[in-house]
Amino acid sequence: MTAGANTVLLVVDTASLSTVYATLLRRGGYQVDCAFSAAEAMARHASAAHRVVLLDLMLPDGDGIDVLRAMRATDPGVRAIVITANGSINRAVEAMRGGAFDFLVKPFDENRLMRAVAAASVDVGDAPPEPAAPVAESGFHGFIGRSNAMHAIYDVVRNVGRSSATVFITGESGTGKEVCAQAIHALSPRRAGPFVPLNCGAIPHDLLESEVFGHLKGSFTGAIGDRPGAAAAADGGTLFLDEICEMDPDLQTKMLRFLQTSTVQPVGASTPRKVDVRIVCATNRDPQAEVEAGRFRADLFYRLHVVPVHLPPLHERGRDVIEIAEALLADYARQEGKAFRRLSAPVAAAFLRYHWPGNIRELQNVLRHVAVLREGEEVTLGMLPPRFSEASAVAAPVRATPETGDLRAQLRPLVGAPLDQFE
Repeated sequence: MTAGANTVLLVVDTASLSTVYATLLRRGGYQVDCAFSAAEAMARHASAAHRVVLLDLMLPDGDGIDVLRAMRATDPGVRAIVITANGSINRAVEAMRGGAFDFLVKPFDENRLMRAVAAASVDVGDAPPEPAAPVAESGFHGFIGRSNAMHAIYDVVRNVGRSSATVFITGESGTGKEVCAQAIHALSPRRAGPFVPLNCGAIPHDLLESEVFGHLKGSFTGAIGDRPGAAAAADGGTLFLDEICEMDPDLQTKMLRFLQTSTVQPVGASTPRKVDVRIVCATNRDPQAEVEAGRFRADLFYRLHVVPVHLPPLHERGRDVIEIAEALLADYARQEGKAFRRLSAPVAAAFLRYHWPGNIRELQNVLRHVAVLREGEEVTLGMLPPRFSEASAVAAPVRATPETGDLRAQLRPLVGAPLDQFE
């Protein structure tokens, strides 16, 4: 018996986590079979061959990697997304070598989970060589918005996705650089391979080389085992290096050598290993200014800066902020069991006038706060932080722009409009 294409086998030994993950998956349209041990996972998969398995590596009666290998021995087409509680990717790399489709490191957010499962659910054998970009009227591969600025981004991402060129994404914090990198990977011929994100700014400089290239046991104090690193984990797929300008000069030199030779040499190793990796990198800084200031190698910059993609800040995206806010509000209302369905006209006006220095991340925080602490069907100005009331009070006369048109004309159809039309 074969399970349905949208059925996921969830193997997690903790009931509370299993409930959380299963709820998210079901809300995303998947059916979920749950197992809580290695033995139960093998039995369930044997009775209904699942295409996608979400597999915790720590199980009470066995090693998740052994479960993965056993499943693949009888069902080579199974796509396992492994979960590790360790911030290190060492175990995940071992699983990837054992045939895992992707990996998640706890804690991970809902978007990361759903993107991984969606990618694993695609039947690559039936997919066209160059997948059609699923561009809805108001969205594209995780992005929401139909502004001129974003349609230009969608065109670039669609074109660059088909190539193997290195991509350099720039933009303020919170503009969606990782979403952009995920979209490029999803549209690429490597989409069946791993997407490995690494935030260079979140890892201490003395550990970053090991995280990228790996190390051998005993190569330095604390190196208690071999560790292949992110570059090896991304073999056959895409390595996303976020905040790349945070790399120190010594690591920049090694990164340049990696790009030139397509080989990785773990710390303490004497011989390099060949890998096939596409690089997508990002920064919230001005990389050209970093080069001019001597903080970033010019030769590395030009090696990486093959296809630049600049994401616009939220305040330059016109009515996109309303569509994003409505979609987020619907999501948070479902999560919190609230009745919120729309923004009031004054809130929509304040959102359109506000500068959004934190971009989409700030918008997420504002609406999450409302969904958690407030009640009602409509978000009103009084539910928002004072800065939005101030933005509304000092608003200049309504201006028309080529992209947004007259603001009153925009707000008229929003009054009472159900959220569903934006989803």
